[in-house]
Formats: sequence, C-alpha cells, structure tokens
Amino acid sequence: MSVATLVQPTGEMWEKIRVELNENQNTKEQDLATIKEWLRKQPHLPDEFDDRCLMSFLRGTSYSLEKCKRKLDMYFTMRTACPEFFTDRDITRPELDNVMAKVQGAPLPGLTPNGRRVTICRGLDKDIKMDVLNNVFKLALMIGDVRLMEELEGVGGDIYVLDAGVVSPTHLAQLSPTAISKFLVCVQEAYPVKLKEIHIVNTSPLIEKLINIIKPFLKEKIKNRIFIHSEISSLYEHIPQKMLPEEYGGSGASLVEINNAWKDKLATYTTYFKDQESLKAVEELRPGKPTNYDELFGIDGSFRQLSID
Repeated sequence: MSVATLVQPTGEMWEKIRVELNENQNTKEQDLATIKEWLRKQPHLPDEFDDRCLMSFLRGTSYSLEKCKRKLDMYFTMRTACPEFFTDRDITRPELDNVMAKVQGAPLPGLTPNGRRVTICRGLDKDIKMDVLNNVFKLALMIGDVRLMEELEGVGGDIYVLDAGVVSPTHLAQLSPTAISKFLVCVQEAYPVKLKEIHIVNTSPLIEKLINIIKPFLKEKIKNRIFIHSEISSLYEHIPQKMLPEEYGGSGASLVEINNAWKDKLATYTTYFKDQESLKAVEELRPGKPTNYDELFGIDGSFRQLSID
C-alpha cells in the first residue's frame, strides 16, 4: 500500500487557514512580486528563488513583507553558515540512509481539524551515537525544503511530538550545544515555521530535567506550548487519535511506512538538492557588516533567544 506524504488542506479547512495566515487573494500576487523584486536588489542574496518557496515564506510570515524579507535573508545566510546541514544532501549516501534506519522524523500525511501538520520524532536504536546529529538535522531540513516546495496552499502551523523513549544519559552527555544552537536558529529564524505545540511522550525524570534547563532560554509563549505526557492517551486531547500512527494507538499508517515513503520522496529531490547548494548568501557582498556567526549562534556560551511566530 502506498502512503501519501503531504495531504493538502481543501475546502472549509483551507478557508479557515487562509484567514489565520492573513492571506488576501486579491493582493498575494502583488506581495509575491514585491518580494521577488526585493530579492533581485540584494547584492548578497540569490537573484531568483522558486515562486512556490517564496509563497511559503509569505504564508509563514502572515504576509508581513518585512518579516518575510528577514526570514529569507536568514534562510540564505544559514545555507552559508552551516554547510554541514546544506551540502551532500543525497538520501542514497550511506550515512543518510543509516540515519533514516535509526531515526524517524517525517511529517504525518494528514492534518488536524484546524489544519496543523504533525511530525513525530523518535529514535529506534538505544545505541545510536550522537556523532550522527548533524545528519539528523540535515534530514530534518531536507524535509523542510520539500515542504517549502509542496505545501502549495500552506498549513495552519506545526505540531511536534518528541518521543524520548530511547534517550539515555549517555546521549545527553554527547550532545553538541553548537549543533543544537545552529539547528534551532535554522528552524525558528530561517524557515517559515509556525510552531503551535510540542508534545513529549515516553518521558522520564532525565528528560524533564533537560527541559527545565532549556526553558529559561525560551520565550514565554513557547514555554506554554510544551506538553509532557505521562500517558499516551492524553496526547489524543490535542491530536485526533485516528490520524496518529498505529505505534501510538491510532489508525494511520505506521511510522515505518511513513518514513519509507519520505525516503522515496527525498530520492526524487536529489538533483534539486544538488542544484540548491549554490543558493546561499555571499557575505562579502552584504551591505554593511558581514554576519558574525559566533554572535548568531551564541557560541560565546549562551543560547540565543528563539524567535517564535
């Protein structure tokens, strides 16, 4: 049985999302033209970017032209700053194939009744080493780039379910704060993500301690969007049980099937990913001062405050 990857909103759901995203059908093409013209005038940024991606950025910033410009600038800046995330993005490479066999993190096919996209992230191997973290983040951003291309009508936001079942003290000791900082800046400041909820399942005192350490560095609104579940049944109060995979008591496709479908999809984008490697900021041409990456990523020892829409 083939498994869909990105079911799109239609009908009444899309009408509700359109209102939430502040989309005006009469002005969106003009907004797109404005952003394209702005991009052409930036000496340090690519002259052209796919219209579908630009529309995703406009929707993700609720059609605020200034927010859209900042996100796009950061998007191309991160592609220069983090080559470990944005080069060699070929899913058939052994190191990426290996990660997909040990970590699952693809979006579920459907949408919640209010148009949210749900992604469940979990590890399958208790012995997985944290030196694969950059490739895990690379895969997550590859999926993000596919969504920029394919979510043609946009979604009402994102919900992430983090399964901590295989996380151990050894894993936490091996985590790279720099890699995590870079990834968080990528996701929250360079991609048009509207993060609505984070749910943590199969938790433990260790995970809860980690969350409490991170919380002071998060803005208040995101703190209030983190939910810890001692029982999987309480997750159903936020996400319809029927759309969840069978591993979580739902009637949807299994995470294995969803992961395999995404692996096939990513393979079809191999040439696209290769071509995209040249689309990045050229700091030497940036008006004013070049970006200071140490400041951007908080490499002085402090976490950068996350910017949440």
